[in-house]
Amino acid sequence: MQQFLSVADAPDINALLEKARAHKANPFGQHHLGKQKMVINLFFNPSLRTRISTEKAARQLGCDVITYDAGGGWGIEFEDGAVMNLNTAEHVREAAGVLSQYCDILCVRSFPGLKDREADYRDQVMQAFVRHATVPVVSLESATRHPLQSLADCLTIAEHRTKSRPKVVLTWAPHPRQLPQCVANSFAEWMLAWGEVDLTIANPEGFDLAPAFAPPAIVTHDQRAAFAGADFIYAKNWSAYTDYGATTADCGDWTVDEAKMALTNDAHFMHCLPVRRNVVVSDGVIDSKRSLVLQQANNRTWAAQAVLGTILGG
Repeated sequence: MQQFLSVADAPDINALLEKARAHKANPFGQHHLGKQKMVINLFFNPSLRTRISTEKAARQLGCDVITYDAGGGWGIEFEDGAVMNLNTAEHVREAAGVLSQYCDILCVRSFPGLKDREADYRDQVMQAFVRHATVPVVSLESATRHPLQSLADCLTIAEHRTKSRPKVVLTWAPHPRQLPQCVANSFAEWMLAWGEVDLTIANPEGFDLAPAFAPPAIVTHDQRAAFAGADFIYAKNWSAYTDYGATTADCGDWTVDEAKMALTNDAHFMHCLPVRRNVVVSDGVIDSKRSLVLQQANNRTWAAQAVLGTILGG
């Protein structure tokens, strides 16, 4: 594995899940892999789970780790040919080249602007580091995807399913802020590539994901019908793809509550966190014994360790 940007970099998802399970059972079993190796985590937007789980994973592999808040440093220019006489002080060509000399793996977290769909879906920040870095690049979330979260989600479902092919529902939920599509995009992409679940996506009209991530055949605008017989409910808000970046405060009836969960096959509840209680999901659901949100968060470490360990040669 020379990079980790999407499910395309994990041709055998089950093999990667086996590595994650092995690390979970024996966190320091491959501590030798990172001896005298450096991992740099470059964050252009804030993080709690991603930052700490990735640092923990790297250290359990024996790596040294440096985490840098790029959002609070020099403004980085990503356009080639730019006349840099405004707010950017360093070009990504130099930034990526310099950081590559300081580390063995470069992990990058970026965020979409949610103003220009074409620009965001070019994944400019992530792709610029991939082009100009001379070490493997790992996505800690980009403008369009969040692959480490999705790998952790696969692991969580694999650990808790009671049938070979469970019904998994990704449901849109309300949120007071404008959020990207990256978690939902990535979750759909990984579930379809994994091929071991039956995926349904439920969202209000106008909030369909990009066709490349969610084939129309698996999308419904009837949340209650989608919940019927489901084994896993994954709640997440995302802003519109077609009317790019648009959101709404008029869909409070999409909150995941006890009455909707009663329509399922005693489903587990999942969310990537952080979550707005009693907006996205009711207290009764997230605090129930069927909630897996803490297990998902824990699995972020083992997903990151599986990826980093594979890149290091484990």
